[in-house]
Amino acid sequence: MIFDCDGVLVDSERIAVRVDAQVFASLGCHFTEEEIIATFVGSSGEMFDAAVEQRLGRPLEPGWYQAYAHLYQDAFDAELTAIDGIAEVLEILGLPFCLASNGGHDGIRRNLRTTGLYDHFEGRIFSAADVAHGKPAPDLFLHAARTLGVDPARCAVVEDSPYGVEAARAAGMRAFGYAGGLTEAHRLRGPGTVVFDDMRELPGLLAERLVS
Repeated sequence: MIFDCDGVLVDSERIAVRVDAQVFASLGCHFTEEEIIATFVGSSGEMFDAAVEQRLGRPLEPGWYQAYAHLYQDAFDAELTAIDGIAEVLEILGLPFCLASNGGHDGIRRNLRTTGLYDHFEGRIFSAADVAHGKPAPDLFLHAARTLGVDPARCAVVEDSPYGVEAARAAGMRAFGYAGGLTEAHRLRGPGTVVFDDMRELPGLLAERLVS
């Protein structure tokens, strides 16, 4: 079982969208909240930069993002919580699981510690920094499966973004699309994907689907 982090384990996307809007305004470009959700939630760093550069009409300076990192971290430190129901699910899941996120290792660890979830994933955390291409490419999920010695066809992925479920499908893994956050359910639907909106439903859905 592979969990995404932002929007699946920690309720960070709502916070990030608000801070994204501040950052874009500072850069001199504008995205509506709907555009931010559709374009940036679950995206890789490369996709993020490309979308901003296209809107700005000019390239960004290398490392530009570092000047704004404190805005996100300050907001997460003050407001971040675990996704409703996920702590109970992790306690009763009964399956081996890990984490694979487009985020960086430092941020993943901080956010898991802030929400009290770190102990569930210590030693089983994978970041897009570990592979050549983040989601929607399948590299990260395949890397996690290979590292843990599991056949990708036996893996299931819990994701909350179209980029994430696309990566799971490309990796040949079953996808469970969590629609209890910012992404509308219809954007997660597709082949080999179960969409649900209450994290407490996950153990039952896994039991139904993984034995079939």
